Amino acid sequence: MDTLSTCKKEFTLSVRTFEYVVIVSLFLFLVLTNSVSQPPIFANDLIANNSISTPTLIQTAKYIKEEVNPQIRKEKFDNKISRKYSGLRINNVADGIKHIQMTKYYNGRPVRINIVEVNQKIASDYEIMPATASNYSLNRKATVRSIANRTNSVVAINGGFFKPQTGVPLGTLMIDGKIYTGPIYDRVAMGIFDNGFDVGRVQLDAKITGNGQEIKIDNINQPRMLSSYVLAYTRDWGSYAPASPRYGVQLQVEGNRIIKASANPLAIPENGYVIVGPKSQLEKLFGAKSVDVQIGTNPKWKDVKHIISGGPYLVKDSEIFIDMTAEKLQAIGGRNPRTAIGYTQDNDLILIAADGREGSSIGLTLYELASLMKSLGCINAINLDGGGSTVMYVNGQIVNKPAQTGGIALSNALVISKK
Repeated sequence: MDTLSTCKKEFTLSVRTFEYVVIVSLFLFLVLTNSVSQPPIFANDLIANNSISTPTLIQTAKYIKEEVNPQIRKEKFDNKISRKYSGLRINNVADGIKHIQMTKYYNGRPVRINIVEVNQKIASDYEIMPATASNYSLNRKATVRSIANRTNSVVAINGGFFKPQTGVPLGTLMIDGKIYTGPIYDRVAMGIFDNGFDVGRVQLDAKITGNGQEIKIDNINQPRMLSSYVLAYTRDWGSYAPASPRYGVQLQVEGNRIIKASANPLAIPENGYVIVGPKSQLEKLFGAKSVDVQIGTNPKWKDVKHIISGGPYLVKDSEIFIDMTAEKLQAIGGRNPRTAIGYTQDNDLILIAADGREGSSIGLTLYELASLMKSLGCINAINLDGGGSTVMYVNGQIVNKPAQTGGIALSNALVISKK
């Protein structure tokens, strides 16, 4: 009998140990597979610090069931949106994509606000990404409606800042892993991943090497800001590179070989680029048998698919944070139409378009916009281009009321389209 009791006791302890291992393993799997940019979390550390309580198998099974069952996940999201926007009109754009309309009052005066919330897991058939006005050149402009129609999108909002005369984006723009334009003043941008988002002030990390020399590339497909900068231009810029700076030179590169050098604007090769900068720098590459260009960003953002730039910050690490002066954006202060993007702790994306400059909707200050994004649960959020650019498109309609009917022609948009 003693032996049998001992065996039963040992068996019970073994089962409990096994259950504990299974629970912790499942917990770690769920935490790590749902993390975009967080450092690894180790169970021993969490338990030692009393950061978690061990869940029961029933609780764990329920959590896993909710995570993997699409219908349960959809119902949870629908219920969350219903509670969050209780009493407001909620439109179902598609599974996992909701459009909400509200009017808020500031000192007794109204502001019309359109909101779109997206759950990427539920809306898994849709891609969230930037889109340019044209597939062929950055020197183009188009309305948000035109961009949405061309990309077969169910939702679109205006994107980042751009040069009004040409339409060239002013700031970091990456689409499908390709950098179209580099950062200006290291302004804040949003990185879009397959399973989440991140934001940060972006710097270009690029260089060209040859003849044993390494030369920093200061920007890509952007207007020149300093005569000392070395800039790279691809066919996305146009057929020809812009004029060289004083005492400058241009290098036409194709197939990792310098084909031509000139002080005058050179044609940009279809499968190459033109490097433009001070001759004192670029002459170090003269006669090189081959050259190599490496392009990246800081932060590194491994596996980032798309980047869209804006500025300033609105919410950073769950706190209101507006660095307008640091990003050289003092000119966009005051009360104006506003566009913003952010994301929640659950990685739900939030898009905002607020009308302004009229009696029926006076617009928002940056602080009011930041407060709104935080109140909606954003842990990080950034401002996008606003004013006359602010436009939101949902299911074939412009749902806000821009000053110019349909909105002005602009450089780029953030779209949600079928994969």
